[in-house]
Amino acid sequence: MGWMETDEKLIRRGELILDLSFMEKHEEELETMNRGKTGPRFRLTNSYVRLLAAVRYLYGMPYRQLEGFTRSLNRLVPALPPGDYSGLRKRILRLDIDPYRGLRESPEPVTIAVDSTGVKVHKAGGWVERVHGKRSRYVKLHFAVNVESKEVVAMEVSTDDTHDVKALPGLVEEAGRNVRVAEVIGDGAYDSGDVYDLLEARGIEAVIRPRRSSRVDTPSPGRRRTVEQLRRLGYDGWAKITGYGRRWSVETAYSTFKRVFGEGCMAVKLENIARELTAKVALYNMLVNM
Repeated sequence: MGWMETDEKLIRRGELILDLSFMEKHEEELETMNRGKTGPRFRLTNSYVRLLAAVRYLYGMPYRQLEGFTRSLNRLVPALPPGDYSGLRKRILRLDIDPYRGLRESPEPVTIAVDSTGVKVHKAGGWVERVHGKRSRYVKLHFAVNVESKEVVAMEVSTDDTHDVKALPGLVEEAGRNVRVAEVIGDGAYDSGDVYDLLEARGIEAVIRPRRSSRVDTPSPGRRRTVEQLRRLGYDGWAKITGYGRRWSVETAYSTFKRVFGEGCMAVKLENIARELTAKVALYNMLVNM
């Protein structure tokens, strides 16, 4: 991709923030939402709430400031009513967001790279201490990334004491619903016989760097072959043959994700933290594919 194409892609990302195309069917959507509804009628459509959620997560905007944003937007676009911060919070947290809706369709099998990163949750320190009996200031965000497109094809949110090996089965299963997984690349944190056996049972090739303490007499046949190959070829030779360097695609994804959304979460409860991160992954995939 040349510089002109890159510049245009970055410019289009700015257009995403205030994409008001949903206004074309605004009245129709509002009428559908209120049809047969008991109690107070909806004033804000789900499409509008999704736009407000994007603004909140892209700019780290607290709900009270988001209320002020809706007032200003109402002055510019009178058809969009202002919202109150408590109502906006409830609506945003209730959004049913599919982070994989915009994935590129490909009939070809893909290679995914897996890893995890810490996400700071400063405001949740007291809650984590009450629930888990320790002072933890972050949760773990697990990604499975398509090494070619850099899309996140599976994600999981866990507490910081969840080992990467424990999160892997869920990542592989979820990725398999979105793409045809042919190969999984992971660092030494995934060097486990259980991981090799799981992937082999699914017909998926494992490219996992063995730890220094790995032994050739390991019970897992797949892991044993990898350890023997690494000892025979040396790390550089093994990495070249297996394409292990492609693992950096997941590191690139995390770097981009944190540059766009920051290092932390605004939510406090783990359930809401997971919702926030899911929405951010949906935005990340959208931005990657623009």
